[in-house]
Amino acid sequence: MTATATTTDHVTIVSDLYAAFGRGDLEAMLEPLAADVSWDADWADLFSQRAGLGVVAPRRGIDGAREFFALLEEFVVHEFRVLDLLASQTQVVAQIVIELTYPSGGRVRDEELHLWRFDDDHKIAALRHYVDTAKHIAAWSGEDTTRRGS
Repeated sequence: MTATATTTDHVTIVSDLYAAFGRGDLEAMLEPLAADVSWDADWADLFSQRAGLGVVAPRRGIDGAREFFALLEEFVVHEFRVLDLLASQTQVVAQIVIELTYPSGGRVRDEELHLWRFDDDHKIAALRHYVDTAKHIAAWSGEDTTRRGS
């Protein structure tokens, strides 16, 4: 990609990454990442990381991203939809609906934001997951958070 990449180019990159996720194409998911990509690793203090929530554990580099995707293979994904993609010159935000069962048996349905930051070479330099922390911690511990009280 040239140094004159547009926000449309960045949206296309993220959209293609989600399409690769849907196909289970790991190499296509890793291709747009910078070698030193920060995968939930640049938070000052994320409570779900303090709680030991493995899916948001701080990871760095392609191997860290690969580790994240390997962990996801242990989950059952019931629904994953990208509702919208919003972009600036350096970032893309994805609005996501996800429902999944954790390896613990806990289940969660969440509306998330994924923040993708691009570097000067138009590679993905960082990802941050913005989620309902309490729901995910409960599901990580085995709770079905999709049940509603009467």
